[in-house]
Amino acid sequence: MTERVRPGPGQESVWDYPRPPSLVADARRVRVVHRGVVIADTRRGLRLLETSHPPTWYLPPEDVAVEHLRASAGQSFCEWKGVAGYHDVVVADEVVARAAWSYEEPTARYAALAKHLAFYASRLDECWVDDQRVVPQPGAFYGGWITPDVVGPFKGGPGTTGW
Repeated sequence: MTERVRPGPGQESVWDYPRPPSLVADARRVRVVHRGVVIADTRRGLRLLETSHPPTWYLPPEDVAVEHLRASAGQSFCEWKGVAGYHDVVVADEVVARAAWSYEEPTARYAALAKHLAFYASRLDECWVDDQRVVPQPGAFYGGWITPDVVGPFKGGPGTTGW
């Protein structure tokens, strides 16, 4: 593993996040934009914080333009949260396959996540936390959002699967 980055003032290290993950309400403004269309805009996000991962943001469906979502094939299973379903993002004639996911019936510990949506920053044009543009977590599997207030190293890139 690459050496842990020491957090500076106002920063947090993903290596201080717990396992199993914690779920934290966050009032910062979170926006998801694709092809100039606002897909989500909220100040009611939930951050899932898990060791070695940048936060995954889950947004309430009331603050998501669900008319731009459609159910996608397939599911995945998380040992902590349960079964996730996937959603395509549709803007005009463009379909971004499996750009979002949600837990319709998460485990009891993560019940607050029910129906909230998370988005892959790597598949959409813009994801923002306040005025900071998000950098996607490395790799195609994970959906964490990297902002300047979070330091790693982050799981997801080549050679990190064993972390």
